Amino acid sequence: MILIDFGDVIAERIRAEHRVLATRWFERLLDLLPVDARQIFPTDSLLDHVPALILEISAYLRHPEEAAIAANTAILDKARELGSLRHAQRASLHQVLREYQVLSGVLVTFVVEEMKRLGIAPPPDETALLVSRLHQAVDVLSQATVEAFVTLYTQTIDDQRERLEQFTRMAAHEWRQPLGALQFGVALLEQAHLDPERTRRTLETVDRNVRHLIDLTHKLETVARMHNDGDNPVIQEVSSGTVAGEAARQVREMADARGVEIRVLDALPTLTIDVGRLELAFVNLLSNAIKYSDDAKPVRWVEISGLESADDKCQITVRDNGLGIPPDSVAKIFERFTRAHAQRDDVVHVGGLGLGLSIVEDCVGAMHGRIEVESAEGVGTTFVLTLPRTPPEAAKL
Repeated sequence: MILIDFGDVIAERIRAEHRVLATRWFERLLDLLPVDARQIFPTDSLLDHVPALILEISAYLRHPEEAAIAANTAILDKARELGSLRHAQRASLHQVLREYQVLSGVLVTFVVEEMKRLGIAPPPDETALLVSRLHQAVDVLSQATVEAFVTLYTQTIDDQRERLEQFTRMAAHEWRQPLGALQFGVALLEQAHLDPERTRRTLETVDRNVRHLIDLTHKLETVARMHNDGDNPVIQEVSSGTVAGEAARQVREMADARGVEIRVLDALPTLTIDVGRLELAFVNLLSNAIKYSDDAKPVRWVEISGLESADDKCQITVRDNGLGIPPDSVAKIFERFTRAHAQRDDVVHVGGLGLGLSIVEDCVGAMHGRIEVESAEGVGTTFVLTLPRTPPEAAKL
């Protein structure tokens, strides 16, 4: 049987079965790609994207002369959103292209099945034209998705290159001073007639700069590890007070040297969390408060405490009475290589790369939380960490 309106019949069948076809696509994709189902569409709002794209392909088959897909801003936006999603998921360009190849295959297979089911026998050229239009429609959507993906990917590469160049300049600058001091100290120690007092001072200088290099290396290691997919976090239920106490122990010597009292208050919340990242966040916030303590104040302190919060979230504050942050620096304090008092190194006697608070923000984000800051120069600074009591991945277990 030959039907003149063959294209309309197939377009209508695709429209009627668009959700079934989307399910076939999804199942086929899971068979072909090494991904978890939740990695393809992590939220319910995204589940309608492919059905909507299939509906638009159906409309295009019915009225190809109107170039419906290329002119439909809303549907192209959905295709671009898929590209943005895949980029955020760190998918490969091969995966993005493969998804649309799978979609084309599912649709062509459906056309063949419907021809058999309905007993349709159109002329070969009419069948070829329909399949060609189907591929054209998929190509338009694929191009929109790929363009969004590649644009973001290119931007990521540019950002990484810029950060790497900045990182290299800053690291070279930071390493130069302690390495120069070590080189000078070793040269002094090689002198045969160096008096004991000068030997002692030289050894202290060498020791101080070695410690500085070790601390700097640890921070650079941390920055490199924050975005390492191989970093396997340990999620467990723990008292945040216990974690804060361990962080305080790690910076106790530094605090004693600057006369800063560390207070870890009782009644800090218990939560299920990545313990390593929580501890790292506390260590960096405490060390930052100690570095920027105010020598003019007779009592200097930094305090970790809890705030009343909703059942599913908790809030922890890290508060100090230090120098505070200049108003023009508060908005960019979490950016890498940003130091609020860099212009006052000779006064506050603090150096560094400006990575500590960036590390904190990375840690808090990885724990599905957020961090906010309030500060007044000459008064002190308060950081508020808002964290889920149970992270999303733990809640699914």
